[in-house]
Amino acid sequence: MMTVALQRLPNGEGLPLPARASDGAAGYDLRAAAAVELVPGARALVPTGFAIALPEGWEGQVRPRSGLALKYGVTVLNTPGTVDCDYRGEVGVVLINHGEAPFSVARGDRIAQLVLAPVAAVALTEVEALPPAMRGSGGFGSTGVG
Repeated sequence: MMTVALQRLPNGEGLPLPARASDGAAGYDLRAAAAVELVPGARALVPTGFAIALPEGWEGQVRPRSGLALKYGVTVLNTPGTVDCDYRGEVGVVLINHGEAPFSVARGDRIAQLVLAPVAAVALTEVEALPPAMRGSGGFGSTGVG
């Protein structure tokens, strides 16, 4: 098992560290380190109270919690948010309220999840033309519905 360094920040005192809810969970629950009120259509950067040092070649993907999205219309705006391996600042979550009612985030609430994933390093090479593919360049939705 890989070990990742995590630093609790002063605003994270007393909060549980990010943790998986079950052995099979892919994401580590992120909690709010501050209370936030989101009126419909509003967005806010919610602090989590910790910073992380991911190993080179890894990223953290900040993803929504499905329950918040379904029940309240609250989701992560820049899904997935990316925590790069060379970032050492506080991990934050950009929440948006797409719901019809105000939504209150209390300090300590689970607001998102962090999935750690390897990043493929590739060399991009400019070419005159791309090789053909079955789909071609038909654009978004060009493979049809269903």
